[in-house]
Amino acid sequence: MTFIYYIDLLGTMVFAISGAMAANRNGIDIFGATFMGFVTAIGGGSLRDVFLNIRPVWVEDGNYLLAILVGVVISIILNKQLDNFARTLFLFDAIGIGFFTVVGVEKSLAYDSSAISAVMLGMFSACMGGVIRDVLMNVTPLILRKEIYASACLAGAIIYVLLTFTSITAGMNAFISAAVVFVIRFISVRYNLSLPSVPNAMKE
Repeated sequence: MTFIYYIDLLGTMVFAISGAMAANRNGIDIFGATFMGFVTAIGGGSLRDVFLNIRPVWVEDGNYLLAILVGVVISIILNKQLDNFARTLFLFDAIGIGFFTVVGVEKSLAYDSSAISAVMLGMFSACMGGVIRDVLMNVTPLILRKEIYASACLAGAIIYVLLTFTSITAGMNAFISAAVVFVIRFISVRYNLSLPSVPNAMKE
């Protein structure tokens, strides 16, 4: 088992916590929280695997389902403690997209995707779980708000591809690239940064 495999499992658990916490905050029952944790954790990766024409990994590897279950249990048992921190859900989401960006790029490259396609699939697999979560919770997905979200994933994915051409180890590459995603996302929220909007012609 490779380092990336464990990163994928950790990212799956973190996203499960993020999804289940979103359900907990809205008073959804335990089954609903488990379902939200599941779809948030596997949504983006499953769609990525469909594009790569392979079976989603959680179908064949039960460790992913166990990781989701652990994440859901953590969110339920520590719900009050976690919810006391205003940014807890954001932090789990930021960590999750960092991990999933790295895994998405690495897996895409392993299946002979071009560098550009791997970058796009890395972003896609990182963001779509959160998109599904937000849509099910009837809120505007983060990727459609005026926030630096998908662009942080793009930056981390590009860094990962570039570092594959160096002598750096795969583990260190994964750590650096995931950290880039997290730091960009954290700083953008901390200082309320965003990309410029396209001028609305209807207001002119």
